[in-house]
Amino acid sequence: MTVLVGYSSKYGATEGIAERIAAALQSAGVDAEVHPVRDVHDPSRFDAFVIGASAYMGSWRKDATRFVQHHRDLLAQRPLWLFSSGPLGTEKTDDQGRDMLTQAVPKQFAEFTDSLTPRGTQVFYGAMNIAGLRGRDRLVSKMPAVEKILPDGDFRDWSAIDAWANTIAQDLSPSSRTVS
Repeated sequence: MTVLVGYSSKYGATEGIAERIAAALQSAGVDAEVHPVRDVHDPSRFDAFVIGASAYMGSWRKDATRFVQHHRDLLAQRPLWLFSSGPLGTEKTDDQGRDMLTQAVPKQFAEFTDSLTPRGTQVFYGAMNIAGLRGRDRLVSKMPAVEKILPDGDFRDWSAIDAWANTIAQDLSPSSRTVS
């Protein structure tokens, strides 16, 4: 069984999460390949999928959304997990007491959950390197009070990422599959 850990990442934080998931799967004996979804032209060679993207303003990146929509029939027939990265900072709840990870679920997850029935979805904290921003993002970062919205730093929870990847590996292990 070969698993595609596909991702769409604007500045590399989601790519790092995808690489960590693939490494955990490989450590558990699962054959996993990591690729940007834009570079995957024939996903039919994969037996299972873990697809992730960074989310901005409540939406997954467009190339990840297009990949899932374009390959909907294939993904519906194979084991599928979806993840997103996005919230920044160390706060677990927002100003209204709502869970940050729950609030950051991209709107596409509802659509994909209804039509594809993924085995799991997960939102992870992301990372932001203000000095590495480009173009319009760089201009926005210079606005007053933007630090509250875009805190600088790596907020990825590697133990949570590893734990989620390990549940995927367990689900894909031959001993967990039913024999017919």
